[in-house]
Amino acid sequence: MSKGKDLSELEARIGYEFADASHLTRALTHISALAPSPSVRRTDSYQRLEFLGDRVLGLAVAGMLCANFPDAEEGELSRRLAVLVRKETCADIAREWGAGDFLRLGDGEAQSGGKKKSALLGDICESIIGAVYLDGGFDAAQALVERAFLEKMRNPTRPLRDPKTMLQEWAQARGLTPPLYKLSARSGPDHAPQFIIEVVIPGFDSVEARGGSKRAAEQAAAQSFLAREGVTDPT
Repeated sequence: MSKGKDLSELEARIGYEFADASHLTRALTHISALAPSPSVRRTDSYQRLEFLGDRVLGLAVAGMLCANFPDAEEGELSRRLAVLVRKETCADIAREWGAGDFLRLGDGEAQSGGKKKSALLGDICESIIGAVYLDGGFDAAQALVERAFLEKMRNPTRPLRDPKTMLQEWAQARGLTPPLYKLSARSGPDHAPQFIIEVVIPGFDSVEARGGSKRAAEQAAAQSFLAREGVTDPT
């Protein structure tokens, strides 16, 4: 498969030139872009490359952390790893690459704003890493991860513990009942749902928060609870 100008531009952004451009094309192909046909397979989408890239990313980041934090214990390394490989961080990287501009989407997915969806962009970051691994081996993939993630490793923009974990530990340290998360409401279309989650700890006023997924709403509710109790900065 020949490389078009657009893919060459993306290669320049990620700092890697593919020997076989079909790897990159597949990494950018959402299943909605595949026309229903006996000759078309679900495996022609990015999904298998995302699966592979997720594992390559974890190994590459683990190596980076061990090299850059030689005195850190396993617990700290695990927390740093979790922050760096989470979907939100991967989505940030995909945005920095401008990967959304190159996605191959079906009409429905494109019209619903697929190129800007964090969940999809997080997947695409991993699928590109997987594509580089297939095309150039682990050294090439590791170099890509280091270029993309090194600054975020050195200057994390998110806490090393997520709000739900912090709230759990806060409650446990005070001998309180563990936080309970309840779904209060769900609204919006299937492609852009909104969830309202209530977090409850007996003896305290409950807190509600909204998010585009149950997980995001739970994290937002935990963050709001912690901010209200003065544990974290409201901002």
